[in-house]
Amino acid sequence: MLAVAADPAVLDEQVGPRLRVGIGMDRLQAARAAKMPRLPRDYGHLALIEASFGYVREFAPLVLATVRCAGGTDAQELLAAVDVLRELYASGGRKVPAGTPAGFVPARWQGYLAQAGADGDATAYRHYWELCVLLTLRDGLRSGDVWVPGSHRYADPSSYLMTKPEWETERVEFCRLVDKPADAAVALARLQEELDEALTDLDATLADGAGPVRLDGDGHLVIGRLSAESVPDELDALRDRLAEYLPRVPIASVLIEMDRRCGFTGLLTHGAGQTARSADLTRNLLACLIAQACNIGLTAMAEASGISYDTLAWTAEWYLREDALRAAIAAVVTYHHRLAFSSVWGTATLSSSDGQRFPTKGKSISARALSRYFVDEGISTYTHVSDQHSTYGTQVIVATQSEATYVLDEILGNTTLPISEHVTDTGGVTLVNFALFDLVGLQFSPRIRDLGKITLHRIGRRRDVCARWPHAGPLLAAKTNMGLIAEHWDDLLRLAASLKYGRAAAALVVGKLCASTHQNAFAAALKEYGGLRRTIHAARYLTDEDRRRRIGRQLNKGEGLHSLRRGLFFAREGHVRHRDHEHQTEQALCLTLVTDLVVAWNTEYLDRTVAALRASGETIDDELLGHISPALTEHVRFRGTYAFDVDRELAGLDPAGYRPLRTVPARNGARPL
Repeated sequence: MLAVAADPAVLDEQVGPRLRVGIGMDRLQAARAAKMPRLPRDYGHLALIEASFGYVREFAPLVLATVRCAGGTDAQELLAAVDVLRELYASGGRKVPAGTPAGFVPARWQGYLAQAGADGDATAYRHYWELCVLLTLRDGLRSGDVWVPGSHRYADPSSYLMTKPEWETERVEFCRLVDKPADAAVALARLQEELDEALTDLDATLADGAGPVRLDGDGHLVIGRLSAESVPDELDALRDRLAEYLPRVPIASVLIEMDRRCGFTGLLTHGAGQTARSADLTRNLLACLIAQACNIGLTAMAEASGISYDTLAWTAEWYLREDALRAAIAAVVTYHHRLAFSSVWGTATLSSSDGQRFPTKGKSISARALSRYFVDEGISTYTHVSDQHSTYGTQVIVATQSEATYVLDEILGNTTLPISEHVTDTGGVTLVNFALFDLVGLQFSPRIRDLGKITLHRIGRRRDVCARWPHAGPLLAAKTNMGLIAEHWDDLLRLAASLKYGRAAAALVVGKLCASTHQNAFAAALKEYGGLRRTIHAARYLTDEDRRRRIGRQLNKGEGLHSLRRGLFFAREGHVRHRDHEHQTEQALCLTLVTDLVVAWNTEYLDRTVAALRASGETIDDELLGHISPALTEHVRFRGTYAFDVDRELAGLDPAGYRPLRTVPARNGARPL
């Protein structure tokens, strides 16, 4: 059929006769009679679950008998259906009573109930209705539309906020801290000014029509790829030149040397609060850190270092805890930030976050199959990296979960760096994040894939916006409900203050808000505000090429540290062997700590190398140094045997606490070091 229809030599009036003669009327009519039925709106998803109905029945009655739920006005019909289902479980009833609520069922599943009712199939109706109750209840718990009294994870969303009396005392100070007006009218007027300014600049860019950002003949936005950034030809030569001077050392020596300068092992305290520390404790801690960070395990480390397995196991159990490891990471990040040479890469006011996937071996509750990254299953570590190349935040998350849920957590928990702007790729982008970043006084600057296809928001009527900005105006497809934002403005600020002051975990709140339905007016107001913030960001991003390049450079810094972490995590083919989330988190934090130590060590020796080269007569530009990453690994030995003779290592350092640079013949007539 396609061969005939697609052949330009066949005239239009000849297509039908040829098909009827070539295929035959009998075959065409039989194919029409046997055509597949139209797929339901969910493409058969509920029917697929119904095929495993017996499995659902194994746990659903116990859950409903144990858990009591509550909810707002919009959830009352669902809760009534839950009560009916609970009674059916208890009594053994098989048919759904007449008049039982079904209005809560999403439109994509209503066809199943309608078809079962039309067929008079009470069993099918009961199965589909029961599944709709359970699945809608699940979604309601995730979004916060339904909650469980007494639960922490599934609590009433209002319990995550500061109480109203607390907010009354904190409102003025918080608004001053984040530079937001408490008055909704003033805040929205300021928002209008920001949007107007951004759209004016974008309209001028589009009016030019000759740049990489322009409109095509149909009025669609075209975003050309950035040209390759101009990097001086001598950059590679300088990178190789500096690397030649860096001392070649085993990873154990790096840790011993850095511990002398920033004392991170002193923050790895005993879980029982004991203060006495044995003479060999530093050695044992460093061995455990490398065993975890390099994934070789305690058994292999015992064989490679000569330290007994029992000693290493006891040390890891009592000292390598999440709170202690986070304190040690903060100390190293602070130390690195205070190094003068770190400023060549940035001021630590910009950061980025991204996920890195690691395959797992064995069963794990947090591991998931993801064919794009794993042969079997794996986990993700979500890391936050400053523009100075230090990693200040790490979380282990389920690989299939949205990264956007976890973007704010580590930033709000950061006490070491003056972060004011944050970058992610598309995986970290939601309207909720755009809104919350702004409300807590931070700038969210993601790089969004297919930016020209996202929905942009406007304030006011479409014709007025198009008249004022004839080129940018038609791109603003959605009208913002400013009245909804104004109505909930005080509650939006109260939510932001609750997150800023640590009253609630950002990941928990963001996850619920992103899952909330359109019926939740507060979540809708937050998303409306986020839509405007995203539009302002998009306009600025498209207008300013330097901004686009800066965002891209920061994301590349995170990718460079991914490579360093992958190089460190070499053993067991890079597979995570820990099964529970707690030990996976501890291992990820050990990897982050060792990564930061390597970066800090490299930073100090790059500084010493540059100083020595300049003293010998070479000219080195600071701007050129800004393109050289401290995530260098060629001179650090991760594999082999491990020696932890702390006293001997320290005795080999000079009076300032450093080892000598390697000697390399002078070039271009400069004096040798």
